[in-house]
Amino acid sequence: MKEIISTSAAPAAIGPYSQAVKVGNTGYTSGQIALDPKSGALVGENIAEQAEQIMKNLSAVLSAAGSSLDNVIKTTCFITDMADFAEFNKVYAKYIKCAPARSCVAVSALPKGALAEVEAVAFTD
Repeated sequence: MKEIISTSAAPAAIGPYSQAVKVGNTGYTSGQIALDPKSGALVGENIAEQAEQIMKNLSAVLSAAGSSLDNVIKTTCFITDMADFAEFNKVYAKYIKCAPARSCVAVSALPKGALAEVEAVAFTD
């Protein structure tokens, strides 16, 4: 059975989708960008600042699904400039230490002018 996950600790969806969906013992998050959960405004002017907010948002959504960053088994990361790859990785590595499978691709643009976006799949407790 599918369970829609929603939390005020992360930004509300800005389109026709859920923050996450839980099926059985697996949670699937929608992509998180660096939005402030309260104001909805983009946080940070560089990749490191935005990545910090992204990881906080991702953690909040996973928590609402009964999971955590430690339970992540796959991430997909989108960045608008591969020149930011190393700086993005520094922040990502602070938060995700469990070495999940990962894809990271450059894209031409992201919603609200964000520099990065991260989605995750994680098992739940």
